[in-house]
Amino acid sequence: MGKNLIIIGIILVCVGLLWPVIGKLPFGRLPGDIIVKKENFNFYFPLASCIVVSLIVTIILWLFKK
Repeated sequence: MGKNLIIIGIILVCVGLLWPVIGKLPFGRLPGDIIVKKENFNFYFPLASCIVVSLIVTIILWLFKK
C-alpha cells in the first residue's frame, strides 16, 4: 500500500511539473469529441479524449504491474 501511494505521488508531481506542456496538447479538441452549440446551450463531451487518456493510463498501470 505504501509503495503504491509513493508511486501515485511521484506521478502527480510529474504531471504537475509538466502541466504547461500538457495544456498545449490537443486533448479536448480531438475529432471524436462531441460538441453541441445552440443559442443558450453548450454541451461538450470529450469522448475521444477520454478513450485516449484511458488507454494511456491502462498501459502505464500494466507496465507498473509487471
